[in-house]
Amino acid sequence: KNATDAAAQFSDVEFKAVEPTNDINQQISAVESLIQAKVDALVILPNDGEQLNQVARQAMDAGIPVINLDRVFPDKLSYRTWLGGDNYGMGVAAGHFIGKTLKDKGVSDPVILEIQGIATLPLTQERSKGFADALKTYGFSVTAQQDAKFTVESGTQVASNLLQAHKKIDAIWNHDDDQGIGVLAAIKEAGRDEFFMVGGAGSANAMRDIQADNGVLKATVTYSPTMAGSAIKLARL
Repeated sequence: KNATDAAAQFSDVEFKAVEPTNDINQQISAVESLIQAKVDALVILPNDGEQLNQVARQAMDAGIPVINLDRVFPDKLSYRTWLGGDNYGMGVAAGHFIGKTLKDKGVSDPVILEIQGIATLPLTQERSKGFADALKTYGFSVTAQQDAKFTVESGTQVASNLLQAHKKIDAIWNHDDDQGIGVLAAIKEAGRDEFFMVGGAGSANAMRDIQADNGVLKATVTYSPTMAGSAIKLARL
């Protein structure tokens, strides 16, 4: 929506949004189709920058400037400009929310679980470092950590595994609200509610769940929601 609103400000911009889910092959196919359509510019938020690096390079080689949003392509020739958020800051915010909440409850030696997106991505590592650094200020640390690949299905599976492995949990940080749909489904299926959870990315679904306050999700952390709009404005230049 932020990108759509930004594009609507310019009468000379024809905005075409493509949402091929988190499937890498669908993302590659979508970019290839846009290259063939000879669009004037591409804004790409890849599920995994490394896996979409080659097709982004194809776009650049075809003379189509690429604005790389969030998850960076490793080859600097695969994009004209990169626009990223404060992933370390996201982790810090999640760590402070969890740390302060547990301290206020008088919890000592808490069981804190972390469900990442894709563990090998630099942004994931930055989020995890910020989270660990913030928890450390309260004398806490992450008990267990797994990645869920930014998909609902993996979110369900990883959460199920963690719930089975830990009979008592105090808090969970899930890096991504989209995979969080699967995480919350697993929690509901297991009938567990002794802990609270913090999400990541600030999705509309997560916001509604937090406002309803009838489940374990109590907060979500994100960076500026205007990034997509800024990318559209850069693409127009």
